[in-house]
Amino acid sequence: MDWLTTVDHKKIAILYLVAGGLFFGIGGIEAMLIRIQLWKPLNNFVSAQTFNELITMHGTTMIFLGVMPIIFALMNAVLPLQLGARDVAFPFLNALGFWTFFFGGLLLNLSWIMGGAPDAGWTAYTPLASKAFSPTHGVDFYTIGIQIAGLGTLIGGINFLATVITMRAPGMSFMRMPMFTWASFITSAIILFAFPAITVGLVLLSFDRLLGANFFEVAAGGNPILWQHIFWIFGHPEVYILILPAFGIISDVIPTFARKRLFGYSSMVFATILIAFLGFMVWAHHMFTIGMGPVANALFSISTMLIAVPTGIKIFNWLFTMWGGQIRFTTANLFASAFVPTFVMGGVTGVMLASAPADYQFHDTYFVVAHFHYVIVGGLVLGLFSGLFYWWPKMFGRLLNETLGKWTFWTFVIGFQLTFFIQHFLGLMGMQRRIFTYLPNQDFDTMNLVSTIGALLMAVGVIIFFVNIVITMSKPKGVANDPWEDGRTLEWTIPSPPPEYNFKQIPLVRGLDAYWKEKQAGNTEMTPSEPVGSIHMPSASILPFVMSVGLFIAGLGFMFSRDEFSNSFLAGIFNNYVVVIIGLLITFICMLLRSVFDDHGWHIEPEELEEEGVKA
Repeated sequence: MDWLTTVDHKKIAILYLVAGGLFFGIGGIEAMLIRIQLWKPLNNFVSAQTFNELITMHGTTMIFLGVMPIIFALMNAVLPLQLGARDVAFPFLNALGFWTFFFGGLLLNLSWIMGGAPDAGWTAYTPLASKAFSPTHGVDFYTIGIQIAGLGTLIGGINFLATVITMRAPGMSFMRMPMFTWASFITSAIILFAFPAITVGLVLLSFDRLLGANFFEVAAGGNPILWQHIFWIFGHPEVYILILPAFGIISDVIPTFARKRLFGYSSMVFATILIAFLGFMVWAHHMFTIGMGPVANALFSISTMLIAVPTGIKIFNWLFTMWGGQIRFTTANLFASAFVPTFVMGGVTGVMLASAPADYQFHDTYFVVAHFHYVIVGGLVLGLFSGLFYWWPKMFGRLLNETLGKWTFWTFVIGFQLTFFIQHFLGLMGMQRRIFTYLPNQDFDTMNLVSTIGALLMAVGVIIFFVNIVITMSKPKGVANDPWEDGRTLEWTIPSPPPEYNFKQIPLVRGLDAYWKEKQAGNTEMTPSEPVGSIHMPSASILPFVMSVGLFIAGLGFMFSRDEFSNSFLAGIFNNYVVVIIGLLITFICMLLRSVFDDHGWHIEPEELEEEGVKA
């Protein structure tokens, strides 16, 4: 019950981590099944229909349900601590964001056991996603599941924006914030503007499929290209929603283990803002081949290449930070260091794809698959591994095993390069995406076999990581406030794991890298900005969980509202929208209860703090 009702950002971080790990595992299994099917020509390991479902669910699960919650886990765990805050701005909303995300993801994955998974690709292009070509409920699970999960992400984004704007410790000006906090702040702003676009698109597609509307139906005057524009106006900023937090992690990890200040801090901040701004101006580079014309293609080509400039600034700043530093290659720093060249490789192929004439050759081949996996796996996932190894002792009070960590690193990175480097050449030789098998003697055979072996090696790396977690969690807590001894930011000034209230006294920030600055002045802890006093804490609540269950029930009811049931009772409750109404009623009653009952929270008194101090 404690976990179902918690509004503590540190516990919600762990919930996000567990849910993300679960969905990441499911997405990984789907990826392995795809690679096993393609390891040899004319393989019949899975059917064409199952293969379509696998590639759709792999992409959707990994992007929306696998990596996003792990990013949110790190944001929840670290961001308030780096700001010197006791919690996020809206703890209740934080819990609601998690539970709506979780039930949306659960709804999407129920499709496997409730009549077939979505099969129109993770981009769900119309008319392939229309009722005519996807007659099962698969795409309905996609549209409604992602709407509910996306609501959770949007709530989370708004909450982090409010937290950064209003809850910084005294002296923590914007230009003194750590880079991970900056990256989280800018990511949250992108979420605020990008997620409404996909929500509108999913609502329109739901109406087409469930209510017979004609937004994307050509025969009825609709336009399927409209879906592509709506999807990519969200879909390209989504790439930066994923990669910017990884940039932030790398910008915190490299200075810690190089014992040096981050090179060019202010240029890093402005480069991040510029990436976010340009990220909204490049969406149609996914659509060079649909016939927008040379002017539109040229404009989107140029704006895409422009993004390479702020990204290049970041790459050089990381290299200059390492240059001349006293570098320690911990597992966290190994992942951070490998991130840089791997992400550069993804960026270089991105610039190649940005050339519209060349894109006519690359489009829908394995070259594109290789490119975005270099960005998302070689960039984001390596960044997340780095962040997890770095902040694990702060979250759980235990250090992950470094030997097993290095095994994870080498198996995962070598496996990754084997899997995806070779796919560039497969694409250039003409192997198409989304094909479930291929003929022998086209020079595809050996390369696909190597790619599958690499994928198995990546899976081994992830399994070693899970084993590492199990072994570590069986050991007693007991790490120092600053286990790396070179921590530069506020989260390393408090116990590991942090107490419920984070900071006994809100610290006074006297410069960039606040803790490092105090260390240089000969202080072992931060100067407090206030006397010890009564600490206000938010009350736990079951309402976020129940509200999300209501949305889950309403989503299922809406999905089956037009089905023909042999059972008259089922027909009565589904066809007359009774299930939808019950689900929405649950949610609205919870909203009413939240509005009517004024919850003042509770207080931790100074005497209790002193007692805890004695215990410690």
